[in-house]
Amino acid sequence: MTAGEVAALFTRSTGDYAFARWHRPIVPVVFGTDDATLATVKGAIEAVVALAGHRMAETDPEQGANLMVFFFRDWGELLEVPDLDRLVPGLGPLVARLEIAGANQYRHFRFEQGGAIRACIAFLRMDAGLAELPAGTIALSLAAQSILAWSDGAFRARSVLARAGGPGGEGAVILNPAIAGLIRAAYDPVLPDAARDASHALRLAARIG
Repeated sequence: MTAGEVAALFTRSTGDYAFARWHRPIVPVVFGTDDATLATVKGAIEAVVALAGHRMAETDPEQGANLMVFFFRDWGELLEVPDLDRLVPGLGPLVARLEIAGANQYRHFRFEQGGAIRACIAFLRMDAGLAELPAGTIALSLAAQSILAWSDGAFRARSVLARAGGPGGEGAVILNPAIAGLIRAAYDPVLPDAARDASHALRLAARIG
């Protein structure tokens, strides 16, 4: 992956480069699913965190949980969740925009004073498209997209997942090897938890592979 390709994954639609990773241990909690899917989601998160060389914990001393995942059928259901508007400012207008767009996923990040990820609230509306996918595929994609604060258009041209055996292969669904390499590189202890200068992409690219 070239430095330009790396930079594109963290460059917002506004043109600003904004990289952020977790500093505090990740503590996930999942709402709106059965026990089997819960175990699948947590297993995928654990796998991606291990890939990154990061840490998980049983609780966050300030927030309890800091990676909150909501599964639901209709965006309007979010407006009925107590105090969710305190975690996601402007929740009402956001839900209206997502409904109009026909979106089935959204991630809201909160950041530490120094720029690292403080919390991630992930929403997955189980429409017909998502409902057709295996739980493991959904969970792996969710975990990969929550481990870093990617740009709003990061995966429009490049999939976060791949099929083992290459394009058209019949193997298991895995992380796109290029994305897996980037996640691993992004958590190099030498690198900062957050960066706003696109030259940071050069340092990431040099560590991939």
